[in-house]
Amino acid sequence: FSPLQATTAPRIPPTRLALHHFDVNYSLQLKDLWPSVRIGLLCEQKYGALINNFSSAEHVTQELELLNATNFVSGAPRKAQVAAVEEAERRESRSQEGCGEGRAVVQAEMVTQAAMSPQLCSSICTNIKCYTFPRGDITRFRPARPDTLGLLDYYLLDAASLLPVLALNVQRDDCVLDLCAAPGGKTLALLQTGACGHLAANDVSVSRTKRLCQVLRSYVPKEIRETVSVTSHDGRDWQQLEGATFHKVLVDVPCTTDRHSVMENENNIFHKMRTKERQMLPMLQLQLLMAGILATKPGGDVVYSTCSLSLLQNEYVVERAVEIAETQFNISVHVEDLSYFRRLFQHTFSFWDCRLGELVLPHLTANFGPLYFCKLRRL
Repeated sequence: FSPLQATTAPRIPPTRLALHHFDVNYSLQLKDLWPSVRIGLLCEQKYGALINNFSSAEHVTQELELLNATNFVSGAPRKAQVAAVEEAERRESRSQEGCGEGRAVVQAEMVTQAAMSPQLCSSICTNIKCYTFPRGDITRFRPARPDTLGLLDYYLLDAASLLPVLALNVQRDDCVLDLCAAPGGKTLALLQTGACGHLAANDVSVSRTKRLCQVLRSYVPKEIRETVSVTSHDGRDWQQLEGATFHKVLVDVPCTTDRHSVMENENNIFHKMRTKERQMLPMLQLQLLMAGILATKPGGDVVYSTCSLSLLQNEYVVERAVEIAETQFNISVHVEDLSYFRRLFQHTFSFWDCRLGELVLPHLTANFGPLYFCKLRRL
């Protein structure tokens, strides 16, 4: 070989650097689950079709149902209720025959579990309609089409990315902040609830904000767009702009975007020139979450989310934010229990058991995510 070849180190693609980093870290975190999650990350992502309630294309839901797609949001309560009854029946059949007291307890649990789903589901906004294909079905959705007014009929996105919006549980006339809004899928979903009194959609990147505005023009009529204020501020400074103003705040932070990082070299956070930026991500995420907490009214809710599996970017950021809110700002923050999301949506997504919040794992039969989300209430 030539001397030039000998002195030139091979350039390792960012995707390989990312995969090596994940192999080292996630194999320790997820243990035996990591091989299947790894395969999911490296395979084609599964999508959902978020129905545009502002479009007049009424035929679209019938078209999707004919293709065997179902609305995972409205279908969840019934599936969860059936699953709860079936589980209780299995437990009853395993109980000792003739043990009247044990059987009575199990039967009481059956009634309780069956009744639990509707109660929990009252907080799930059924105005959000998102169609997905069944587990194991890798059918692709057709591209979105415009109606007679030019509004597109649905928005394709990772269906798991709707879970933070559902967890936020926007109520009528709530003042809502989407702190890191671009490219716009979650902002659009917030508008689909029909409940936002005012929506502030912010993103620090001017170019990404332009993309957000394009999404809004493609899906939302002008009179609704006028209830949305789009800005390009540094989200970390939001408290100086509008502190303690919002009923609900969504903080969907920049992260290692694990799936993108192992699949695409372009704009990859694992590029060697972005090492420092990547290392500083947990600090940036913490600052953004703190800004979200400070922007929330007492009694209001914050939902923090990432598309990473990383404990450092997920649970540890939440823990630190709760601590800082208490010690530095004298603000009490309660981490809400979202375990019912696991029961409701177990037929659509694969969940991993977290100490704080919920995490959707990629899986070949349900290749959504990764998506972490955690709900905080400012007391």
